[in-house]
Amino acid sequence: MTDINIINSFFLIFSGAALFASFALYTRQPLLIAYIVLGAVIGPYGFNYVNDPDLLAEFSKIGIIFLLFLLGLDMQPKNLATMLQKATLVALGSSAVFLAIGYSVGVLADFSQRESIIIGVAMMFSSTIIGIKLLPTTVLHHKHTGELVVGLLLLQDLIAIIVLLILGGHQNSNNEAPTLSVVQFLITMVNLPLLIIFAFFSVRIVLLRVIRKFDRFHEFIFLVAIGWCLGIAELAHYVGLSHEIGAFIAGISLATSPISLYIAEHLKPLRDFFLILFFFSLGASFNLSLLAEILIPSLILAFIVLLAKPVTFHLLLKTIKEPPSISWEVGVRLGQISEFSLLIAFLATSTQLISESASTLIQATAIITFLVNSYMVIFRYPSPIAISDKLRRD
Repeated sequence: MTDINIINSFFLIFSGAALFASFALYTRQPLLIAYIVLGAVIGPYGFNYVNDPDLLAEFSKIGIIFLLFLLGLDMQPKNLATMLQKATLVALGSSAVFLAIGYSVGVLADFSQRESIIIGVAMMFSSTIIGIKLLPTTVLHHKHTGELVVGLLLLQDLIAIIVLLILGGHQNSNNEAPTLSVVQFLITMVNLPLLIIFAFFSVRIVLLRVIRKFDRFHEFIFLVAIGWCLGIAELAHYVGLSHEIGAFIAGISLATSPISLYIAEHLKPLRDFFLILFFFSLGASFNLSLLAEILIPSLILAFIVLLAKPVTFHLLLKTIKEPPSISWEVGVRLGQISEFSLLIAFLATSTQLISESASTLIQATAIITFLVNSYMVIFRYPSPIAISDKLRRD
């Protein structure tokens, strides 16, 4: 894509987003719906005005990275560690239930055993970006509900990384692929605590001292925060983890410092800029030509997921003595599938483990659950984009 095309694409995306967002607000719809619809309308499967969504997807990933970084800045390490221990059984139990649901629907829709398994795997995860985007930044993150949501999402992200490593092993045609995946997994599990230790010691020994010395220069603090976030994210990717987990570690390593509040406030506009690109690219990547083929199975699967996820999380959270009101809210907030599901679908298609129809089924289910679940949250619980003034919190 040339420079002119990038400028033209950004003009179409952000001008179109402003127009669609205005209509969404007038009709009392959530803004992220407007961005997804815009992507479907002017993307390569719509009017084809923006025809390189892969590049935009790279930009949008930065939005997720900043989102996780800001989330980490709002979390206290001791509280998070306690919550992760408490939520492990819930994360594993819910994953098994959603795997079975996706597999069953895949079999009933005449997909192969392997395709049905991968469809089931894609249903195991909830969207980090939707779940956290709809959490009020300064209200729930310091409360029990927010900690539960974040803990479950982080555990699901770790499970997703394991799945991606296994799928990545199939890119090799020789018989050593399974062994390679096991080795990669073991290396990753060793690198995770090492990365956490490195981040916390680097903040204490180097980063905070540098910031204190030059704290009069606000631009410098801004640059250091961005560099730290992207640097740890890239280091995490290099050692076999995801950029998103690296960004979260970068944020939480700074969370105990008073400077974290200043950084969080000044990075929000940058995060929102890239998140618009994320939702646009989600709509732009959907192949409308296959919609008729997978419409009924995707509607059925999305309907089951939207019902089963809140109920499953509610029942599992009750087993660890969570109050009904909290367990229901957490279940609804996690009642969609994940952007990791889209990545699993892409990787499985590129390695010819599933057909394009199965991949489109996963994509359609993701979009439907993103849309419907967003309505379920913003009309019932506090969120930054709630339609009601009583529920709008940031």
